Amino acid sequence: MGRPPRPIEQKKLLGNPGKRAIPEAGELVALGHGRREPLRPLTFSGRQLWDSVFDHGELWISPTLDVHLLQMTCEQLDRRDALLSLIIDAPNDRTLNMNLNDLEKAIMVNLSKLGFTPSDRSRLGFTLAKTKSKLEELQKKMAE
Repeated sequence: MGRPPRPIEQKKLLGNPGKRAIPEAGELVALGHGRREPLRPLTFSGRQLWDSVFDHGELWISPTLDVHLLQMTCEQLDRRDALLSLIIDAPNDRTLNMNLNDLEKAIMVNLSKLGFTPSDRSRLGFTLAKTKSKLEELQKKMAE
């Protein structure tokens, strides 16, 4: 499978160690910005994800390019809620439980594609400040 591609900004900061051609700023597709309404009506969970994306994922989610995948993922979350309500009435129904498991896997794949898992955010170059590891804490205590 190999390593995921390094973001262009990171390659530029490193001085392009692979010496491959890096696109200039004018050659890159500019991501749109701003809030957008869903393409089709959503219920509670789908609308909650939609709002969350435009509140917190706006750095890398394009409202013009990624909106169809986002809409599909939001609709999957709405279907998940409907399946959960059916499972409450029939908890031992194997088909419902299998459908729920398959749907949850599909949701996770789409969330990864949208960059909403920690590993995918780091692949995209969006990382949070690293907290001190246990080893660093122990070394600090030893130094004191």
